[in-house]
Amino acid sequence: MKQHASTLAMSYIAKATNNALRAKKTALTGVVMAAALASAPAFANLTGSIKGKVSSPEAQQSLAGITVTAKSNVMPKPRTVVTREDGSYDLPQLKPGTYELTFTDKSGVTQTMTVDVLLEQTSSLNVTMGGAKENVEVITVTGSKLFREGKSSLTNSLGEEAINSVPVGQDYRDLLKLVPGVELSANTILGPSAGGSGVDNSYGFDGVNVSMPMFGNLASEPSTHDVAYVTMDRGGAKAVGFNRSGGFSINTVSKSGTDEFHGNVEYKIQPKSFVATPVGEESYELDKSWLTASLGGPLIEDTLYFYTSYYRPEETKANKATAYGDVKDYESIRDEYFGKLTWAPTDDILINISQRISDKEVKGDSIGAYETDSVSVGSKADQDIFTLDGSWILSSATTLSFQYSKFELETGSKPDTELSVIPSLSSQIDINNLTQMGYFSVPNLREYDSEGAFTEEQIVSYNAGATALINVYGYLEDGVMKGEGGVGAYAQYDNQNFYRDSFEINLEHVFNWGETYHTLHLGAKWEEGEEQITRLSNGWGRISYLGGLVDPDADTEGFDPADAIYRAHVQQMSLATDGSSVSGINSEMRSLNFEINDTIEHGDWTYNIGLLVSQDTWYGQGLKEKSGTVSGYELAPGHKYEMYKTDWSDMLQPRLGATWNYAEQDSVFANFAIYNPEASSLARAASWDRNTRSEIELLLDDSGNILSASPRRGSSGKAFQEGMKPRRINEFTLGTTKYVGSDLVLRAHVRHRKGMHFWEDMPNNARLTDYSGVDAEGVPQHIADKGLYVDNLADIIAEIGGSSYVIAEVDGGETKYWEASIEAEYLGENSYINASYVWSHYYGNFDQDNTTTSNDANNFIGSSYYGDGRGRYSWDNRYGTLSGDKPHKVKVYGYYTVPWDANIGAYFVFQSGQAWEAWDGTQYGYASSHVSRYAEPAGSRRTASHWQLDLNYTQDFKFSGDMELQFRADLFNVFNRQTGFNKNPYAQYDNFGESRSYYNPRSLQLSVNFKF
Repeated sequence: MKQHASTLAMSYIAKATNNALRAKKTALTGVVMAAALASAPAFANLTGSIKGKVSSPEAQQSLAGITVTAKSNVMPKPRTVVTREDGSYDLPQLKPGTYELTFTDKSGVTQTMTVDVLLEQTSSLNVTMGGAKENVEVITVTGSKLFREGKSSLTNSLGEEAINSVPVGQDYRDLLKLVPGVELSANTILGPSAGGSGVDNSYGFDGVNVSMPMFGNLASEPSTHDVAYVTMDRGGAKAVGFNRSGGFSINTVSKSGTDEFHGNVEYKIQPKSFVATPVGEESYELDKSWLTASLGGPLIEDTLYFYTSYYRPEETKANKATAYGDVKDYESIRDEYFGKLTWAPTDDILINISQRISDKEVKGDSIGAYETDSVSVGSKADQDIFTLDGSWILSSATTLSFQYSKFELETGSKPDTELSVIPSLSSQIDINNLTQMGYFSVPNLREYDSEGAFTEEQIVSYNAGATALINVYGYLEDGVMKGEGGVGAYAQYDNQNFYRDSFEINLEHVFNWGETYHTLHLGAKWEEGEEQITRLSNGWGRISYLGGLVDPDADTEGFDPADAIYRAHVQQMSLATDGSSVSGINSEMRSLNFEINDTIEHGDWTYNIGLLVSQDTWYGQGLKEKSGTVSGYELAPGHKYEMYKTDWSDMLQPRLGATWNYAEQDSVFANFAIYNPEASSLARAASWDRNTRSEIELLLDDSGNILSASPRRGSSGKAFQEGMKPRRINEFTLGTTKYVGSDLVLRAHVRHRKGMHFWEDMPNNARLTDYSGVDAEGVPQHIADKGLYVDNLADIIAEIGGSSYVIAEVDGGETKYWEASIEAEYLGENSYINASYVWSHYYGNFDQDNTTTSNDANNFIGSSYYGDGRGRYSWDNRYGTLSGDKPHKVKVYGYYTVPWDANIGAYFVFQSGQAWEAWDGTQYGYASSHVSRYAEPAGSRRTASHWQLDLNYTQDFKFSGDMELQFRADLFNVFNRQTGFNKNPYAQYDNFGESRSYYNPRSLQLSVNFKF
């Protein structure tokens, strides 16, 4: 019997900090670094700042030397600076929160004001000192509460109140719906398009890059329960923060301890009866619940704060009985622990250290209608995020900061029934105990076909053996034993692990030079991402009955095909042909980045001049450098080798901008930026070891003895075209911002992005493809004239093998994006509204988001169906509207706090449908429809537009001091608008044009939250 939420939460909360900061390698590394760098620094991405100017009605009064002290409950110690000659001041490296600023002049006169600091934003606070001889204390909110000055010209930031008051959701992915001008996506893996590919967005969690190395999509596990602030940058980036995103960039910062003890216990439910029936299904079957608990406060007053939390989402489903009988229920349980320490050993030093540990396990998944309970598969996902960051205010003009982070995501499918048998080429399969050998596909009887490949005698012999197996392993239907089922255990383990280590250091210095004021930023960042993939068989893997019916084209040298009674498919990593073990495939990418940025203020003008320069290196596996060879390599299975490295000169990313404040905070701005997106799958997709990690096919006799063992065909390593330019996005932005009082800000802009230099795996002779006899124009002459991508590929293959495909720059590949936007943001005493309308057009001939049959997946970047033969080249109907194009997007969200201690939140979105086109290979000379062979210009069709409304209501009951009981209801997709998208593009299929995916149905979530 399950424990009640509060009991279970309190049993975990006591050990959450200990578990989250448990002594493991990453935490130990962090402690060592903390000791070594105690006098060094915080990642700029996790903080905000305040700047402003002090003025006086007395013209002759000196404005230099006025003391400015900032205090907040989130900062263990206050920060103090003094004003410069012109009365200006800067307070950098502040944790996001509400600050009380006290201004004290030389005569002791004080004024006190409050201001909110948001993540990655600089808040403006100007004050006029009255010059009176007696102390004057005024507590107020000054200037605009909506003033924004972030790392880009198109930035939005939200605090905890706004995030919690709007119907968002539990997952990090749900935060993306708040980004103005970005589509509401129903995808579960691929990110939303925002003027670029969904794999080119940037996702930060406490400043840690949580996108999947090699794939660019958001890791599946991050949640929102600890998110205190979020910032969203869409364009016009500065050379601050190492922004290389070809889409949008989003970052969050977690909650921290404060100078008072606070905590909560929340329990939220969504039973299956609270969800409308999804389109195409009989009913919704999942029961969901979420348990959250947290505690934070001071460990050492004014010096050391702590925050810890526990999170447990659960999903359960009663699986339907199969033809074999009852099966286990589906269950998904995740335990997540988080611990964070905030330490201020001095007024000028601030250090944060945190560890997040998430362990998820799924059981009872994927049981077919004709399978036994024992073949079910589960999965696991263990995610750890470690961060160590700190800041050191060296002087009133100079700040040093750093961050070290470690991201680990270990995932894999795991058979619910694990077999003890270990396959070996020197042993045999126990034919009398097939359910303990692997996954056995029960055969069915076959009919004789006079035109078939097998004789009547062979079919009779086959059926005799099949009948015996059906009688033992089949299922009973209408009193008759039937075959074609599955028994035994799930066939294999799939382990795909991702790792990323990152370290960055930043220096900021402010100074006056003549009549200009400069904020100089210098930064350096090292990042290394790695994927480790292994596939192991459970027992002997997949076993099937052949009954002597061997493919006539199969290699049966050395034995009679009639003796091949069984076949097994075993992963080579479990069973190598030479008896030695085969390691997994390790793929790595290393990135070095340096940036310099100067923000220059001169009168009403602010200029931004910056440069980000990068170098990316990909490492494959399976080769070793060797001089004197054609390729420069020799075969070396399991050996790491440098696959490709970009030149620094090819990755110069200037960031230029100018802002004219024509009246107070109202402005006109213009920006130019270049981005080199870093997401790429080539470290594995082009790795030489890909073709040595294949599956092995075993043919066995009627006693289970091995007759033959041969690797199945796998993908081969790929050579690279010389002189490729890295993928690049050029961006121009022009806009204006208008502040209407302190409550309302209006912003309008136009933006253009152009993408170029896309890389793909292509046949080396793609430019010479023969189109004779097909209904297509063929290769443009100026492209055909270029010839082969790699002139000596034949010599390379003769020397070390490899594929006839190469990694090449797509000829003429480009994307273009135009955007016109208007946005309004209102922040009142009891309300907040963000409203935006965006018109856009996204077009070109390279659609990274539409390269395969199922695009909502972790697909290879740089190795897809694109470019794989006629119908898939850039000149084959590819130019047109891309799948991420949404011409019209309206988004409005906000909340209102009513007088009876309740909050009403709403989220509304309207957006155009998804662009798509028909696929048909016949016009390119193929017999039928083929994946990604366009039969008409890209985006010739469009799905229906989608709109939906989400609502929530929260009621607070306060009692006994700071204790509070909160009841909440979130209703998503109120009108149950399950708009279809992801159309079936195969022109020859009966269901051509039918939707294969739909927006989520209406759902209701109820929660109770006890705060103290």
